[in-house]
This record gives sequence, structure tokens and C-alpha cells, in this order.
Amino acid sequence: MQAMLLDHLGPIQAESTPLRRAAVPEPAMRDEEVLLQVMACGVCHTELDEIEGRTPPPRLPIILGHQVVGRVIAVGASVHQWEPGNRVGAAWIIGACGECPFCLTQRENLCRQFQATGRDRDGGYAEYMSAPSAFLFRIPNVFTDVQAAPLLCAGAIGYRSLRLTNLQDGQRLGLTGFGASARLVLALTKWRFPNTEVYVFARSQREREAALELGAVWAGDTAQRGPAELDAILDTTPAWTPVVAALENLAPGFFFL
Repeated sequence: MQAMLLDHLGPIQAESTPLRRAAVPEPAMRDEEVLLQVMACGVCHTELDEIEGRTPPPRLPIILGHQVVGRVIAVGASVHQWEPGNRVGAAWIIGACGECPFCLTQRENLCRQFQATGRDRDGGYAEYMSAPSAFLFRIPNVFTDVQAAPLLCAGAIGYRSLRLTNLQDGQRLGLTGFGASARLVLALTKWRFPNTEVYVFARSQREREAALELGAVWAGDTAQRGPAELDAILDTTPAWTPVVAALENLAPGFFFL
């Protein structure tokens, strides 16, 4: 099969090509796994963190990609919940022990045996991928493959954060950064909380214009003081400066996530 391989770590520059297209063997499948034909795979900032060494893969070469939508083409001997033809998604978490206190309280990301798709095992930048059946999600027919892929990371992160704020319709929400996750949160907020005003803080004029086009009531620079105090702010950036700046816009006693 064809895949995009990461062979070495290093800074990404203007003309760099960190991934290499290559023919590799189709993945082996264990009894508790399924074999997927990859239909779509989203691109995430975490891939940059892997390539540049901030969260390095334990082995190289590795196939990146953790927003995977695929069709089941074969199932292992102990798999009963999936069958060939099912459309499923594989997200960042692809493995954990299933027995520790973290796993038993739905916090598998803290498990000492945690495995990440596209970092600890090969991911979705390939024609085929194997995955443990317990860590797959059924994809509703309402979504196309391409629409569903970003929901497996950017969408999931944004939804969980929004839920944790306990935001009520009519309260004000701030979004720091306006990448994939924030765009999905904005759309979700407008649907769930039609009377909530969303304020966006982003460093580029292009991002601020996009926020306004998608329904934000105000958009300013990351370090700018907004026109109103906010009841919750979601920071979708991987940086420290926006965290400090966001606190200036948060009403006392409310949530920053």
C-alpha cells in the first residue's frame, strides 16, 4: 500500500518535506483489531508537534494521522461489534490497558499504557490501517468522510470543553485562537445557544475576518481587551501568551478552559 512516512524529526521550514511517500506492507491485524480502508484523514497541529519533536514518536519511521475515517474490510477473531462495511472513526486515543483507575473512569489519556494513533502506532496517512476495535467510533450517515474526519479531534476537543463550561444560553463565550477546533465550537455554539454572543481573539486579520463571517459578534487581536466581560473562554492555541491575555477578558468566577 501507499503511505506517507515520517523518517526523521526536525524543524519545519518553508521548503521542507518532512513526510515521504512510500510503498509499505499492509498492516497486520490482531484478534482484537479490525482492518480499515482509509477514506479520509484530517490534518492536526499535533502532527507538527510530532515532526518537530515536542511529542516525538517512540519509533521511526511512523505513519502519522489521527483523524481517520475508514471502512471496515476485515475483523479479528475476537471482534463482534464491527463487521465489514461499517464506517468508523479512529481518533487520537487508540489504546490503553482498560483496567487501571484512569481507564475505569473514562480517563484513558492518563493511562500508563496509553497509545496515540499516528504516534505510538501507525495512523491514517495511508491506504489501510489496523486498529483495536474498542477504540473506534461509528460515523453517522449524515456526515461525509471529509466532514467527519475533523470531528474526531478538533470537534471532540471543542465539544468537551464547551460542555465543561456549563454555558447557559445568553451568556457570553470567548474563543482564543481560531483554527479548526474554534471554528467547530463557534458553529456548535450558534446551534445550541442561539442567544449566546461569541467573541474571538486571534492573531491574524484573516482569522478575525473568518470569525465574523461565521457568526462571531466581535473579533480582535489575541492581546486585545474585548468590549465585554465573558462568562467562559476556550483557549484552542498551544501557546502561553493567549492564556494570560484571555484572563483579562474573563468575568470573575467564570471558566477558562
